[in-house]
Amino acid sequence: MTIGDVAHDAGLRASAIRYYERLGLLPAPERSNGRRRYTEDVLQRLEVIRFARHSGFTLREISRLFAGRQYSTRLRELATDKIAELEVTVERARMMQSLLRSALRCNCLTAEECGRLMRRAKAARRPSDQGRSTRSRTL
Repeated sequence: MTIGDVAHDAGLRASAIRYYERLGLLPAPERSNGRRRYTEDVLQRLEVIRFARHSGFTLREISRLFAGRQYSTRLRELATDKIAELEVTVERARMMQSLLRSALRCNCLTAEECGRLMRRAKAARRPSDQGRSTRSRTL
């Protein structure tokens, strides 16, 4: 298969395939008359790359995925790490969503009024400042 054939079948640009080769994500193909010639295996490898990219893996993580022999072990390790990252991201998104929903209820006329109410609400949520030094309150 030519690089054009691979690009077409994989739904990529030829430049992306060359880039993946430079990064070591794809093995260097054989050449015939100076042109790259690929086997069908490259399409399966590109499908794994597509899966990994859609799953949120970075190119560096994908490179780790292909390093060595224990593919399934590395996939499970990387997937476990990525799930933990996503859980943090989802929690942050939920917090942001909650803050934005509270912003929808805002009736303040000025930013200063809004800031004053936010500070008051923040002070009501935190434990008493008693017992803390004056210096620590100013930091």
